[in-house]
Order: sequence, then structure tokens, then C-alpha cells
Amino acid sequence: MFDGGDLTHWLTLHGLVTLVAVLLYVVTARVLHQRRHPSAAIAWMLFIVLLPYVALPAFLSFGSRKLQRPRPTAAIASNPAAPRAGDDWAVETLAALGQPAPAAYNAFNLHRDGTDAQQALLDTLGGARVSIEICTFILGRDALGSTVLARLCDKARSGVRVRLLLDGLGRWMGGRPDLAPLAAAGGQVALFVPPLRSPLKGRFNLRNHRKLVVADAGQADARLWCGGRNLAHEYFGGAPGEPPWRDLSFDLQGPLVQQAAEMFERDWAFARGHKPQPSPAWPATVPASSVSSAARWPAPAAHGAQLVASGPDQVDDTIYALLLTAAYRARRRIVLVTPYFVPEPALLMALCMAARRGVVVDLLLPERSNHHLSDLARSRAARALAQAGGRVWLAPGMLHAKLVVVDDSLALAGSANLDSRSLFLNYELMFAFHHPTDVQRFAAWFDVERAPARRYVAEAPGLVRDLAEGMLLWAAFQL
Repeated sequence: MFDGGDLTHWLTLHGLVTLVAVLLYVVTARVLHQRRHPSAAIAWMLFIVLLPYVALPAFLSFGSRKLQRPRPTAAIASNPAAPRAGDDWAVETLAALGQPAPAAYNAFNLHRDGTDAQQALLDTLGGARVSIEICTFILGRDALGSTVLARLCDKARSGVRVRLLLDGLGRWMGGRPDLAPLAAAGGQVALFVPPLRSPLKGRFNLRNHRKLVVADAGQADARLWCGGRNLAHEYFGGAPGEPPWRDLSFDLQGPLVQQAAEMFERDWAFARGHKPQPSPAWPATVPASSVSSAARWPAPAAHGAQLVASGPDQVDDTIYALLLTAAYRARRRIVLVTPYFVPEPALLMALCMAARRGVVVDLLLPERSNHHLSDLARSRAARALAQAGGRVWLAPGMLHAKLVVVDDSLALAGSANLDSRSLFLNYELMFAFHHPTDVQRFAAWFDVERAPARRYVAEAPGLVRDLAEGMLLWAAFQL
């Protein structure tokens, strides 16, 4: 039984704990420059005030999302944009966000399907003479994963430097593939933020969702394989008796590969517990002398492509900022392909405003994705876009591709989904293509994928569904 003194003591202690928790939240957010959406900030404050004993450990475990602090203005000026040429708003925006300027590339190959993508992947690995760097979220414990690991072991035994960077949580999601043979063959393996022993104090929920393969970095014939595919069977040929997921990937050569190689080096250093090197002051172009004449691409670098990294290692939410800018700068058409469509309200409004002013906005989603809660959460945004005049398409089967095309000036492809986890929490990688010919190739890929899709028709939800959508949107990704 509590007497009056015990109750007073408990209330005093409770108030002190609550005060300390609130002060810790405020000081941490200010010192680390943790910018949050107002709804997320309100959710944290309510959580801390109402349940400080639960909220404080939760906040210390995964309450921070940025490792980088804002750059001084002078640092932005040290990263010059490429020479202006035509409609270059995307290049200028990415330069302002500290991303590398466009670089030349050649031998560009946009994969038709999973079979084509798998052959390009194996060719990239098989052709490596000096080094192989792989970063992936999931490496499946299946036929595809086993084939990749066997190829890596062969290369490591032949003297090629092999480094595999695998997300710590993604390893479990892929069935925990056996990595010991690769280490025994001389390859190196690093896990990015293992869930139970994260080097990211207070940030173990931040995942590396980037996907790339770099072969022979620093060589004239270096090659990059990249896109949205994890290295598991469903992203390529599918499991026996099951259709493969539709996805998007590509490979290329040229100076652009170096941007991916340098990003891998920083991710690798971080995962191995070393202090990552700061992002370089990216040059406007790669010196032609560093590339053989056979590998040079004749088009200006301003019409090339550039790496777009997003995540805790970037000061800004780069992909989100680029998408917002694109929605307001588009003149004729915006193409969006994503498996999960749960956009932040400002981005959704920008897309709706684009549709209302006459821009053709096409959004392609899977009829049913592999995450049923995401399908429920997307309904409100899909209705809003359709009611604003956008065209929402539902593709049969599972579509895992990530693509944005704006007019004839920008194609953005890589690993980022159009949801808050990808845009604000994950380490993500996209490539921005500016050459009109290749932008059109991505647009043509979209037209092929859209052909079997049905047009989504917005219908008013019932009371129960409306409440469920609202609660899910309020809770999802806010913390």
C-alpha cells in the first residue's frame, strides 16, 4: 500500500525522469541537427511525456537518423556544378546538395528482364581481373545466392580482391547465407550495422539498402552493375513454380563508375569500424587522361549521369529534395515506378499540383506488393493523386522496380522506394541520367511495364478503412 509520502516520492521521481527525458530529446535534436517532420516530433514528445521509461530507451536506440551535420555555405561552393547546358535544373539541384557532378559513361545496358540482369551480373563478376566490390541489402540462401557466392569464391582464389558488404538485418532476411567459404577463399565480408552489435549508437534501425557491383575499380574498363534487385532468386528468375518479380537494373562502363567505387569505400570503412573518409570535393568532370581513348564517351559531361546518395551519411535528404524539385519543375510528364507508395505529405502535394497544372503524372504500382500493410497505407495517397488528375496503374504480379522520369531531361533509377523509410532513414543509391537518349530508354521500359497494368479508380473508403488508413499513416515511419 502506498501512503501519501510514497506517492509524493514516486510522483517527484516520475516527474524528474520525464524532465530528463524531454531535455535529452531536445538537446540531442539540437546538437545533432536532427530535423524531423512535425508529426514525428510531436509523436516523440507525446511518447516521452506519457511513457518516459519506455520512450527514453527507444529514443536512445533508434531516435537519430542523421550522422552528418549541415555544411558551411562555403563547402557547397567548393563543389562546382557542371557547365550549364539547356534544361539543367536537376544538375544544379544535385550540386547544391553536395552530390557529384555528371560524369561520362558508355556501354550502357538497361536489362530487359531478370534473365538479362542475371547474365549481366555474372558477366560483370566473371570479367573482373583486379577487384570486385558488392553492396547489397539481401543475399539469398538460394540458387541465385549460391551461384554468386561460388563465383566470388573462384575469383578470390584466383587472386582478385573480393569485398562483400551485406546489410546486417538483410542477412537474416535472406536466410543467413553461409559466408564462411568466401572468407576461406580469401574474400572479405563486412556486415553493415548488425542488429545486436550496431556501431551506430542510437541508430540501429538505419539500414543500408544500396545495391551495386563494381568490377575493377580504377581501371579503364571498370564496370558497374546497379539497380533495385537484391541478390536473391525472386528478383531474377524466380523460385521453382513461382513467377519472378519485375525489377529494374542496368550496367555500364566509364568514369561514372568511379563515383560508385568511392561511395563503396566510405560504406566499407564505416562497416569495418573505421572512420569514413569525408565526401570528396567532386570535380565537374573526370580528367580524360584517366580513361583510355576507347572508353571515352563523346557527349559533354553535363549530359552524362551522376550518383545520388541519400541517407544518414548525407547532410540533406537528397532524393526527397530532388523529387520535390522535379515535381515543381516538370513541364510535360512525370513517370513514377515504386513497389511502395507512402509519400510524405509535401511530396504528395507537389505531385498532385503537377497533375492539376496539366503535367501527365503516371504512377505504376504492383496490384499487390509483398507488404500488405504498405498496400493499405498507400491507398490514401493513391486516391489523392488520382483525384488530382494523376494516372495510377496497378501491375499484375510483384513489381519491385524504382524509377522516376521527368520530361526528357531526367531519369532516376536505383534502390530508393517512394516511402518515408527510403527517403528519410535508409542508406539509398540512385543514379540520375541526363542524356535524352537514355532518358527515353527508361521511359520506353516504363511503357512496356505499364502495358498489362489496369487503371486504378479512386473510391471513397468506408469508415473502418478510413480510420485504419489514418492510424497506419500516423504510426508508420514516424519514429
